[in-house]
Amino acid sequence: MAKENLKRIDSNRHIRPSLLPHCRLKYGEVWQEPVCGHKVACIDASNEEDIQMLMDNDKSSLAIQDPPYNVVVGNTNSDRLSRISVENYIDWSRKWVRNTCKVLNTNAGLYIWLGADQNADFQPFPDFIIMMRQFQELKTRSLITMRNQRGYGTQKNWMAVRQELLYYVKGDPIFNVDAEYTDIPKILRGYYKKVNGKITENFERGKSKNIRAGNVWVDIQQVFYRMEENVSGCYAQKPLKAIERIISASSEPNDLVTDFFAHSGTTLLACEKLKRRCFTSDIDPVFAEISIRRLEHYRKTGQTGWQFKSPFPEVDIKWNIEKEDDGDVTDKGKPIEKSLFDYMAITK
Repeated sequence: MAKENLKRIDSNRHIRPSLLPHCRLKYGEVWQEPVCGHKVACIDASNEEDIQMLMDNDKSSLAIQDPPYNVVVGNTNSDRLSRISVENYIDWSRKWVRNTCKVLNTNAGLYIWLGADQNADFQPFPDFIIMMRQFQELKTRSLITMRNQRGYGTQKNWMAVRQELLYYVKGDPIFNVDAEYTDIPKILRGYYKKVNGKITENFERGKSKNIRAGNVWVDIQQVFYRMEENVSGCYAQKPLKAIERIISASSEPNDLVTDFFAHSGTTLLACEKLKRRCFTSDIDPVFAEISIRRLEHYRKTGQTGWQFKSPFPEVDIKWNIEKEDDGDVTDKGKPIEKSLFDYMAITK
């Protein structure tokens, strides 16, 4: 089977000029889907006016945010997934969290994917959760870990396979516990307890023959190019099953779900499947376009992604990079300058 022919977009400056002419949105523009009312915008999550334009006084029952983690991903610093100072990262995070809180309903859930660099004091995780204490309208509910099947590491350390997910609530939102049950059957007996005078074990007391996911998710396949849902070029794509679990647990049909870091459009697609409205955005017009195309592709074919094929079939991709060594991308031997906010600066 062929591997994906569109490699990661964020770290390649050669392919972007070929893709941008095929993007419907420029910075500051919003695309609205006429049937269900979904919106996709090309805006800055940290800019309050941008978010107000997207929301147009609507309020969200659930927000799922997957920001850049401020870690070097796959040994590559790129425009979208690079490392800046922890102080600058936290200052930027404070802005988009504040914008998120302003658009939440009185009772709403907030999930935030975050990274912890084991080679840099586990940042930004510790400073981020301390920063979150400033938002007194939010209460902590759970710290979830999703286990990736593939990771990175050395022969002298534990392989890094964990993915952190913070769960906060505002007010008293719903939680549908049925959404937590997995496809994994219960196999361990025990935990005997007297109920109404009768000794019972956990199989008898349980509501399901399958186990609950709890706050350690081991049943979700990490996305890669052999899976239908894979979107070539989107390095930080989250599994559809994970986002569907969040949406099913913390919202109801017809609720509005927000996601200000669209990337591959997974939240948008999950909302479409589960009959929720989605307002999503990305500062990068390429990822905003991919989100729109993924929704259209699903409606046309029933497929959740393009597997190893390109979401831009009309673009004839020609590689002219002389070296791409495990993510260390150079242009004729010269290092490419990298900054998380380079792109944000030129859109203003």
